[in-house]
Amino acid sequence: MSQVYEPEGLSYLSHARYGKDKVRVFRIVRDGAWHNIVEYNVTALVEGDIEISYTKADNSVVVATDSIKNITYFLAKTSPHVLHPERFALHLGTHLVSKYAHLKKAFITIEQLRWQRIPVAPGAGQDAKPHSHAFYRDGDDKRTVEAEIDASAGKDKIVARVTSGLTGLLVLKTTGSAFESFVRDEYTTLVEVNDRIFSTSIDLTYRFAPLAIPKPADGEGKVFDLALAPEQAKGTAWDGDSVAAAARGITLEVFAVDESASVQATLYKMAQRIVAEHSHVQSVTYNLPNKHYVPVDMKYIGIDNMSPPKAEVFIPLPAPSGLISATISRK
Repeated sequence: MSQVYEPEGLSYLSHARYGKDKVRVFRIVRDGAWHNIVEYNVTALVEGDIEISYTKADNSVVVATDSIKNITYFLAKTSPHVLHPERFALHLGTHLVSKYAHLKKAFITIEQLRWQRIPVAPGAGQDAKPHSHAFYRDGDDKRTVEAEIDASAGKDKIVARVTSGLTGLLVLKTTGSAFESFVRDEYTTLVEVNDRIFSTSIDLTYRFAPLAIPKPADGEGKVFDLALAPEQAKGTAWDGDSVAAAARGITLEVFAVDESASVQATLYKMAQRIVAEHSHVQSVTYNLPNKHYVPVDMKYIGIDNMSPPKAEVFIPLPAPSGLISATISRK
């Protein structure tokens, strides 16, 4: 007689989360002839009292992932916050945990693609001005938002935790970078240099202080606003646009002007400034992979292309590459 295997006593569901990934959103907001646009990649995931959908094959607790996609598009159409990724993420997450009593947390991730207005001169000899409805893609880096909307303590005690940043910001400078006095032993082949190309693809995240989310007036979160005064909102996740612009500007400025002793040292200076200038930012994390440019050795034809003042022709090497990362936190 065959034995029936009963696994129930051996395991349990310790964590569950589900939702919709890669929801593509493009939104036009028309203000007369002046058009504003955003393009997002959205992920919306939820947690809550959903165990039986896994353990009992009971779908009565499942808000279909297709419905979550439809909610995303509904709010993309109706939310007054759609042009601001942090605010839109807060609205979407708050709606999910407010509408469905059994859902306790929502996790919203947004990637924003870059679009800039095309500058056009209205006439000969006149300065170019941003066009009202024509745009171009001005970079491959993306602005990022990760928002956790937590209603575990109650639908009237919602707390939002937001981490924003950017990814894939490719930068390079041709001087102002050195790497010397590192550990040398039997494994060392790298030559010390006091002048080199410094290039990296910057991934940056900065974590905001938590935000208290009031219970939505309509009970479901279709209508949503924090109603913060400008001085209260300044520098918080609700003020994400200005913080994003400042963090990007600081990153580029420090990279450009720092006489870099190492990637690590430059990274630290970038993060220190963001923390110092934004009181609601709790921590800053950078991931900086080296983009290596190796000078071509031309000694075989009597040309010096190896010493720093003479090195002018390089081979870009995609791999292997160093990867430098760190988190700098507020005390």
